Amino acid sequence: MSTFNVGQFFALDLIRKPEGGLTLGIELPLDNDWAPERDAARVAEGRPFGVPDLTHYPDLVRQVDRSGFAAVWMRDVPVFDPNNFGDAGSVYDPFVNLGFLAGITENVALGTAAIVLPLRHPMMVAKAAASVDQLSGGRLILGVASGDRPVEYPLLGLDFESRGDAFRGAVSYLRDAWKTGGLPIGDGRIEPSLDLLPKPQQTQIPMIIAGQGRQSPDWIAANMQGRFVYPNGLERLAAQARDWTAARKSLGLPRGAFISAFHLDLADDPNEQLTPRRFGARTGRNAFLDHLHALEDAGIDHLALLLRPSRRPLDEVIDELASDILPTLNSRSPAAKTAAE
Repeated sequence: MSTFNVGQFFALDLIRKPEGGLTLGIELPLDNDWAPERDAARVAEGRPFGVPDLTHYPDLVRQVDRSGFAAVWMRDVPVFDPNNFGDAGSVYDPFVNLGFLAGITENVALGTAAIVLPLRHPMMVAKAAASVDQLSGGRLILGVASGDRPVEYPLLGLDFESRGDAFRGAVSYLRDAWKTGGLPIGDGRIEPSLDLLPKPQQTQIPMIIAGQGRQSPDWIAANMQGRFVYPNGLERLAAQARDWTAARKSLGLPRGAFISAFHLDLADDPNEQLTPRRFGARTGRNAFLDHLHALEDAGIDHLALLLRPSRRPLDEVIDELASDILPTLNSRSPAAKTAAE
């Protein structure tokens, strides 16, 4: 564990370029069970749809970490609901998973998209997040949400309809718990004889919101350092990015980060044209690069790629992205971006 702070919102600087431009991350789980051949293998293995094959997960994460990607992202799916949701997410508890990733990676930001705050006591979230931040050297980006799966709330004896209020209260508690000078005990009170350790390595852990969290745009702009929005059409994403930038500017705050996701099936043929699919596309790398440049010009700072639809082995896809996509994005000058605008 380090004994020094790395600065305010250090992890955000891992996913955004100071001169503007787009960075890429990878969304877990690292499997490709949504491809037709792999789905047939899943059925033969007896795994339910939505439960990923994690056999090669550690090796693939290490490959991502050494290949120049900016971040690894995971979702928070406490309960597997095959009938109503059908997706087990990354399977592992997110904070246990983050601790594991802190130990096997050195470079990528570690992001959640997102922790469902009302389902957990904020004191335990504060301690878990600060622990990950210390163990990772200040690389945690804490994505947070209010949750959209009603099945989990009654299982925990919690009210689904009041999750917006609970979300706001949890955000306030986390900020207070990471400060020095005592432990929050509710209603804005601080008990100076108690404390929560460790404190984060970052001066402040950046928090980004996935979805709306049942909050107003003004509250989000004032209290979050970034937005993680669902995949959408280019015009819609551009409008959302503009709104986010304007809201932050009106408050005199730095822009923060604007993030989205993309479900990618990268074709062998680099010249294959882009064929849209839900939340993403099948495409060759040349058309994909064109799309990435369009996102960059629209004001997207970071794109999390989900590779589950991939028909090719994931290590090959990661290698191609690292060798042919990332260098092109990194070399695109601010002048080129200005000219495109």
